[in-house]
Amino acid sequence: MISLKRSVACGLAVLLCTAAFTGCTEKGGLGADSSQALEKVTLNEVAHSIFYAPMYVAIEESYFEEEGIDLELVTGFGADKTMTAVLTGEADIGFMGSESSIYTYVQGVDDPVVNFAQLTQRAGNFVVAREPIDDFDWSMLIGAEVLGGRASGMPEMVFEYVLKKNGINPEEVHIDKSIDFGSTAAAFSGGKGEYSVEFEPYGTSLEVKGDGYIVASVGEASGYVPYTAFSAAASYLQEHGDTVQGFVNALQKGLDYVNSHTAEEIAAVIAPQFTETEEENLVLIVERYASQNTWPETLIFSQDSFELLEQILMEAGELQEMVSYEALVDTTFAENAAQ
Repeated sequence: MISLKRSVACGLAVLLCTAAFTGCTEKGGLGADSSQALEKVTLNEVAHSIFYAPMYVAIEESYFEEEGIDLELVTGFGADKTMTAVLTGEADIGFMGSESSIYTYVQGVDDPVVNFAQLTQRAGNFVVAREPIDDFDWSMLIGAEVLGGRASGMPEMVFEYVLKKNGINPEEVHIDKSIDFGSTAAAFSGGKGEYSVEFEPYGTSLEVKGDGYIVASVGEASGYVPYTAFSAAASYLQEHGDTVQGFVNALQKGLDYVNSHTAEEIAAVIAPQFTETEEENLVLIVERYASQNTWPETLIFSQDSFELLEQILMEAGELQEMVSYEALVDTTFAENAAQ
């Protein structure tokens, strides 16, 4: 806010010269002061997906600005690229599957990447078939060619976790893990695979084109899984604690919004983030995610969730021994934001 002394000075300038008044407001007005007060934070997201609606609500509703943050959002297109951005300092905060923080910790990084806020509590992908199947059963995938995900990534590991929960050995399914994230839908449209495991909006896009039909939710079948979380180098959390707290406060506001508004209202807010998606499809996708309880009430990353994640990693052969929860999770910021 402009100080009393400054206001008086500008008032005197008005009496003397209109031009002088203009110069005063341009150099020292509220907008300039407000802009200078914002702290730049670069956030690298693993993908740009409606699955992460609470974050986009926080952006579009200016919750980050309210917390003094000038947020720059960059899409990494893969957890490996997002993690690299955090490790090299190209990004202040990363948003990805927490398995990446475990991998880097086991490799012995000097400055561990710590998870401080969990955004999604279910998988966000769906099984797409070439024809509608009203009574889909997971056993239908045995012997079928399925377009999956990267071998060590959360989408693929949770998909295989669901297969095992249904008594199916993943080796009984012909899973193609060679296609880049975001390219499987195009490959499926091109005739590759009998099934594909897709995030939104790709699943709905396949339905709209008549190239595929969503027949099952991996998120519903898996149960609660700590799918994606925000993380940063331990040194960043220590040196920029106030900024991180403001960042988490903004996210909590976004989470509160999606948990208290309709799919239509949420879709209307995040629409500028997804201009390529038709409004009715956007509403359908938001409703699909909301109905499976994708978003938790708070951002607190519990120990039970972290240990379940490690169990999934061990079953997938990606982790040999458990890593300490305290080493890679800090719930302080999320607990404060939830109060």
